[in-house]
Amino acid sequence: MKVRLDDSILMNVEKPARYTGGEWNMAVKNPQETVLRFAFCFPDIYEVGMSHLGMKILYHVLNRRDDVYCERVFAPWVDMEKIMRENEIPLFALETKEPVKDFDIVGFTLQYEMSYTNVLNMLDLAGIPVLSEERDNSHPFVCAGGPCACNPEPLSDFIDFFVVGEGEEVILEILDIYKEWKASGTRRNRKEFLKKVSSVEGVYVPSLYKVSYNDNLTISEIEPCFAGAPETIRKRIIKNLDNADFPEDIIVPFIGTVHDRIMLELFRGCIRGCRFCQAGFIYRPVRDKKPETLYKQAEGAINKTGYEEISLVSLSTSDYSNLKEFTDELIKLTEQKKVNLSLPSLRVDNFSLDLMKKAQKVRKSGLTFAPEAGTQRLRDVINKGISEEDILKSAELAFSGGWNSIKLYFMIGLPTETMEDIEGIARLSQKIMNIYMEIPKNKRSKGFKMTVSAACFVPKPFTPFQWFGQDTQEMLYEKQNLLRKKLREVSKSIVFNWHDARLSFLEAVLARGDRRLGKVLVNAWRKGCRFDGWNEHFDYNSWMKAFYEENIDPSFYANRIREFGEKLPWDHIDMGVSKKFLERECVRAYKGEITPNCRARCSNCGIKALIDGNCCV
Repeated sequence: MKVRLDDSILMNVEKPARYTGGEWNMAVKNPQETVLRFAFCFPDIYEVGMSHLGMKILYHVLNRRDDVYCERVFAPWVDMEKIMRENEIPLFALETKEPVKDFDIVGFTLQYEMSYTNVLNMLDLAGIPVLSEERDNSHPFVCAGGPCACNPEPLSDFIDFFVVGEGEEVILEILDIYKEWKASGTRRNRKEFLKKVSSVEGVYVPSLYKVSYNDNLTISEIEPCFAGAPETIRKRIIKNLDNADFPEDIIVPFIGTVHDRIMLELFRGCIRGCRFCQAGFIYRPVRDKKPETLYKQAEGAINKTGYEEISLVSLSTSDYSNLKEFTDELIKLTEQKKVNLSLPSLRVDNFSLDLMKKAQKVRKSGLTFAPEAGTQRLRDVINKGISEEDILKSAELAFSGGWNSIKLYFMIGLPTETMEDIEGIARLSQKIMNIYMEIPKNKRSKGFKMTVSAACFVPKPFTPFQWFGQDTQEMLYEKQNLLRKKLREVSKSIVFNWHDARLSFLEAVLARGDRRLGKVLVNAWRKGCRFDGWNEHFDYNSWMKAFYEENIDPSFYANRIREFGEKLPWDHIDMGVSKKFLERECVRAYKGEITPNCRARCSNCGIKALIDGNCCV
């Protein structure tokens, strides 16, 4: 039965368009004529979820099948949730307004650890038991994927199965197995489906594995308790992106979203190997699209959406091997269509005046550089691969080209960091400001603006820093205060942004946690924790009470240095990079040794073994 949203509901929420659907290019099908109903759930609000490229891709892939209807589900904001609970309105999908509990499969994308309580809240709003062990054949299967699925253990009590790696191919294989299982009618056995789907490469069914622990609370063993379950779950990758489905007719929202533009994916993976960056390791290897493929997709998306901006997206746009050739052609199209070309993720050492001019022909915006660390010593530790000279030359080039607004991104709490490194951030900011002031007034734009942002470092699985203990909150506060003081000494006009160290602490707990955290998640959610990534709703005290009541020390997960020989909660997941390689990189980090990028020299990270020896860089 459809949920009815009348004016008495919509006129009493902040943004009604979050819940109405009906947007341009939305998939419209007859649910009665489709065999499988798939609810694609994003555990955050509409504006955030509709900005996610992965959702756009899988929505397109699934709805190309005649026997599948994929619909979107987003976390209702607190005003809408209050109305839904007061009026017993279940969580519903945008396309048909039908309850999520009536779908076959409910799939969550896990982009951020601090969205985990929203996953629980959405299941509860839908009327689906939060714990997977309490579900029966009347309930849909609950799956999850995305970057956070590389350590699925904290959510193992709630998710029936995880998809590890890229989903375009594996999700179709899963649906074929489900379709066969559903056709078996009254003979259906929920556990039998989970056992069968566990044989698909890239699928992890946590209920088929048992975890044992040592006396010191570390993990002793993670092993299958079902003979057919693999000991190691290998991630899925799309080897040829030119042959993969990519949406041109993306949905155009009625309201502004975080990234309200066409997103054109140049390639996946990264050649760089920055040691703090999880994405740079779990999305290996690099796979470029051909320029002609990209041009066709760009032209199609412009014609089918009416967007006035197109953004080239990847982990490091300037590392696209055909960037000059492609942008030379693309800029002709964007100028003709009067569409702005956005070029994010440009490495400062590859920055060029030619590329800057292309980006400003329609509309010029501010520039963002990410030195990450304030001293060369620390940039070498994290393998950033850029020098201070690279940074300063790029700034000079930018200011000479007419830019007057710059944002600088740094991290504090990096391994081996000292107070001297923190002061180095202020010194580097001063040098960049001096470069602007040295340009003759008649050749520079007026109104210089500088923003310095400092995130708190969070050690993540499948990085060389996965063994590193996060700085304590007291240490992070001390470093933030020092940086604030030193930046004010440089200039009171510098805007300084910093992350909440308490939030980063919890992010580290969940990122490096095991399945014992499940009871903490339930407890925190029951205390009202949701939208934890939003400052106005983050309730640190309730989280700490939940840890205390479950007799779990969060610092055991966040702040503890782990030995190389320790069994990690994600050791049964194979993301393509070997543990031995990550250990070598960790040792090199502490020595301050740089590892060349993949195109310069292969570092034998292990990805070749996953793709039959054919590394694509």
